[in-house]
Amino acid sequence: MKEIRNVICIGAGYVGGPTCCVIAKKCPHIKVTVVDLSQERIDAWNSNDLPIYEPQLFDLIKQTRGRNLFFSTDIDEAIRQADLIFISVNTPTKTFGLGKGRAPDLKYIEAASRNIARVAKGNKIVVEKSTVPVKAAESISRIVSANQKNGLSIQVLSNPEFLAEGTAIKDLLYPDRVLIGGEKTAEGLEAIESLASIYLNWVPADKIVKMNTWSSELSKLAANAFLAQRISSINAMSAVCEATGADVTEVAHAVGMDSRIGSRFLQASVGFGGSCFQKDVLNLVYLCEALNLPAVASYWYQVIAMNEYQRRRFANRVINCLFNTVTDKKIALLGFAFKKDTGDTRESAGIYICKYLLEEGAQVAIYDPKVEKSQMFLELTDPGLSLDPEKVQKLVTVCTEPYEAVAKSHAFVVCTEWDEFKHLDFDRIYQSMLKPAFAFDGRLILDHKKLLEIGFQVEAIGKVLNGKDLPLTTILPGSNQ
Repeated sequence: MKEIRNVICIGAGYVGGPTCCVIAKKCPHIKVTVVDLSQERIDAWNSNDLPIYEPQLFDLIKQTRGRNLFFSTDIDEAIRQADLIFISVNTPTKTFGLGKGRAPDLKYIEAASRNIARVAKGNKIVVEKSTVPVKAAESISRIVSANQKNGLSIQVLSNPEFLAEGTAIKDLLYPDRVLIGGEKTAEGLEAIESLASIYLNWVPADKIVKMNTWSSELSKLAANAFLAQRISSINAMSAVCEATGADVTEVAHAVGMDSRIGSRFLQASVGFGGSCFQKDVLNLVYLCEALNLPAVASYWYQVIAMNEYQRRRFANRVINCLFNTVTDKKIALLGFAFKKDTGDTRESAGIYICKYLLEEGAQVAIYDPKVEKSQMFLELTDPGLSLDPEKVQKLVTVCTEPYEAVAKSHAFVVCTEWDEFKHLDFDRIYQSMLKPAFAFDGRLILDHKKLLEIGFQVEAIGKVLNGKDLPLTTILPGSNQ
């Protein structure tokens, strides 16, 4: 088994940074270097103003940085010295060409692979850590084999990450499982054991699962697809709850008590976001289409369609409750990150709620404790969103505290489940808003009874809270009601 003394990670993002911090902490005998082309990003990792927010991350950085954890832009030198190379670069969904909107864009994976083949010497283990489609490891091997020089021997492994933003350090320290996929050859099995030896410094042996490369790659897509499916399923039920008078929280509790199902990921909301769920489900859809499995592809695409439906449905509810128009009305958006305890905004529900409200002419005031103003405007002016940048600049205001955002607004909308939103002074908020004052809870985190007592008109996902008569559409066809 090859002894690992020098580990590098190509890509200093949400996966590479935290992963290498934990490895450095738990393996003080290993030198760990994170490399990236972006000088700005590397400078941030070397400062006290880290490029990402993650609970416990800064404490780990302080303990390991400069000891056995380093951040650098000298990618070539790091590759030469490395025994094991993680590839943890971005794999966004393609925005043009074959597979547009579904297939992953592997240009950064390919560039990293070609660079390794060009620079590396001796025996190296290359580990794909990015979310990739099935057979990506095979593509990396082909690129390296076609470009490698004499004296270079490389084994390619799959080691998918299962990190949830906001709990990434905890997920790394106490993983449910660690998957390692490789070739079933003597060299491949030896490489698998070498990577496993790193994790064995803190992960129990029975949680390190060894398998073939393709199974490892597909397991990542399958896990995220199943989790996204659960969210879309409970969100589909939330629409039924609103139409019938059922309470989605009670329904989710009853369903979750079934031991065959369990309670996790049955929290109804305005929709899922983040870097993984949508991208991975779309990757799976594209894989099924490529394998000529249209029915399977259609099944999984419905998970994405339901997520889009939930966002649009929630935005329409805001508009309808505000007397069918939000033109020139101030709406406060509380939360822009896709979930609490992170500054990540990728595929955030807040982006789409804001888009739909802006298209109706609303003036949107946004507050989020961890998302920078520049990031908000970057998301809202992305060409894929089809919003006029001048309109965004005119209608969107970014606020530094929640009370500023809600002042003189017609409604506030909770789009991220930040804990601080549960403890706001809602009496103060009510007094500062125009009347009737509307509260839209897109994450089911607020005390609805208290808000109603204060005087708010409260609308929540999957619930009817204001004592309104149920719509006639709830009378089922063929009933005697």
